[in-house]
Amino acid sequence: GRKQLQLQVARYAGAIRQIRIQRVPTDPAATQLETMLTLDRAQSTTLIDLIKALDSIPAEGDESIRVDDQLLRDVFSDPDTVGALYAQEPERFRALIRSDADARDVIALQRRRDVVATMRAWLEDDTVFDAAKEEAGGPEKAWQRLLEENPWVLGVGLGGQLLTSWSDEKLEQVTSGSDIRSVGKRADALLRTNGIIRSMAFAEIKHHRTELLAASNYRSGCWGPSAELSGAVVQVQQTVRMAVRDLGEFVEDRAHDGSRSGTGTFITQPRAFLIAGCLSQLAGTGGGAIDDKVHSFELFRRNLAHPEIITFDELLARAEWHVKLAEEQA
Repeated sequence: GRKQLQLQVARYAGAIRQIRIQRVPTDPAATQLETMLTLDRAQSTTLIDLIKALDSIPAEGDESIRVDDQLLRDVFSDPDTVGALYAQEPERFRALIRSDADARDVIALQRRRDVVATMRAWLEDDTVFDAAKEEAGGPEKAWQRLLEENPWVLGVGLGGQLLTSWSDEKLEQVTSGSDIRSVGKRADALLRTNGIIRSMAFAEIKHHRTELLAASNYRSGCWGPSAELSGAVVQVQQTVRMAVRDLGEFVEDRAHDGSRSGTGTFITQPRAFLIAGCLSQLAGTGGGAIDDKVHSFELFRRNLAHPEIITFDELLARAEWHVKLAEEQA
């Protein structure tokens, strides 16, 4: 007669503990099942993985294919093989990654590593930045594009509060006139704090080659701010003044159809930031700091209540610290 097999699976806490395959006797007088195969936890896991892999093994052809756990280990230990598998079934891999929170974290962290690496390359290699500048259409546009594509750099790098973009679509916004969307003075980055009460913040983005100090000292030991820097300070101050004048004390959020949302942003002496220059400008030819230049610049910006001046190397240091912290937590 036909032989019958019975499969018994023992499991606990969601894991397979044992798999047992038994033969059902054809003799009516038999009182016991004959055990043909018993697999422990590790062996059961190997069998299950093997069965899952069978779906990806082609059935065409006359030759048989031998697949065991060693072959599976060899496949996934070979980067070229894994890459070839991804090239054949990219959507399957992406679906797995989307469903894996840890994988998404790894991808986001790698993206942030790449961003800080780009920032450091721009600060340290003139050739690299010159190429980026030409591609973007100017030094300021290069930095503005990078920061707009990666708003977390400003969000964690400017102030003690988390800052996010005013608009999900664009950092740069018109801020004078009767409405944010009207024609008027533009801010390179219009931001707002996060929390139950949100407040507006402004950022003006120059580039790391913006001169911090004048080419020559004003008096012995006294270096005044450069024309570029002092002009940018006034530009920020005027942008904020016109926004406060035209927008009032509170700007309510609106839906795309113009309806009221019930939430909004306060405009009460909004914070403003000017991102410009690099502290390496305060060093001599040998790389050491020039005391008079350092004191002149620090006294100028620390006694300037509005805006707060942040250099690009300081912004990079904060971004690198954020990535390092994320790596340690991961």
